[in-house]
Amino acid sequence: MSGTVPTRPPASAVHHPSGPWFPGVSADAGASLRLICFPHAGGTPSLYRDWQPHVGDHVQVVPVLLPGRGFRLGERPHSEMRPLAADIASALMEQGLADAYALFGHSMGALLAYEVACELRSRGAGEPVHLFVSGSRAPHFYGGRIGADLTDDALLRMVQDLGGLSGLGAGARAGGTAFERRLPVLRADLAACETYRWAPRRPLGCPVTAFSAAGDAIAPSPQVDEWREYTYGSTLRRHLPGGHFYLSGPGRSRLLRELRGELDRHRPERGARAPADESRRTSA
Repeated sequence: MSGTVPTRPPASAVHHPSGPWFPGVSADAGASLRLICFPHAGGTPSLYRDWQPHVGDHVQVVPVLLPGRGFRLGERPHSEMRPLAADIASALMEQGLADAYALFGHSMGALLAYEVACELRSRGAGEPVHLFVSGSRAPHFYGGRIGADLTDDALLRMVQDLGGLSGLGAGARAGGTAFERRLPVLRADLAACETYRWAPRRPLGCPVTAFSAAGDAIAPSPQVDEWREYTYGSTLRRHLPGGHFYLSGPGRSRLLRELRGELDRHRPERGARAPADESRRTSA
């Protein structure tokens, strides 16, 4: 009920790595590169539904559907990051989507994208050709409390302050149907971020582009800057207008232009992997 203090969502006992992680998507033989896209906490693949025309005809956009939302509403959402990353890595490999790929994640999705990259590397699938992280502090800054145990009203206020209720209409209120539908997955996702502990490991070899936005209290620029420590490759920094959810607001057009520009650098022959450019480390 609204105003009550919830308990932390329990970890799911059973998950299905081969479930509908990428609904409506199969390996496109005409694409030389796949862009795997991860949502923010409580988010859905709808954030990326119209990206395909903007990223280049050699790129296939593959949004990830996490348990507990959409077609997977009946599944209990994960509340731990690494088991979730392991399941996604399994699904990518099983469905032939991890041959030549880049990763994009916003907020929690950026942390998840990083963990999936490390998991795929550990399984011998190879690294991404590029990692795009958006609205996210570097992994070693995760682990503190960020709202999983807030009351419904307090959690609503937090999301409202971040600008994350667009599209919910009249349901964007405590007790509203649309907001209540999001609560279980939002709390589980926040719990996954709160319980995350970064494990030291070899940096990635691919380029990283880190996007931040003006006035984003979740991902302040100094903490976004430290993504440079997670790659031996180049690091690009981009700072855009619009707050934490800039990618559904005024910063969206520039974001898509930046993505296309970087993805155009990776046009490998089908089945080949573009080498990381380790000579470039810039900021903007």
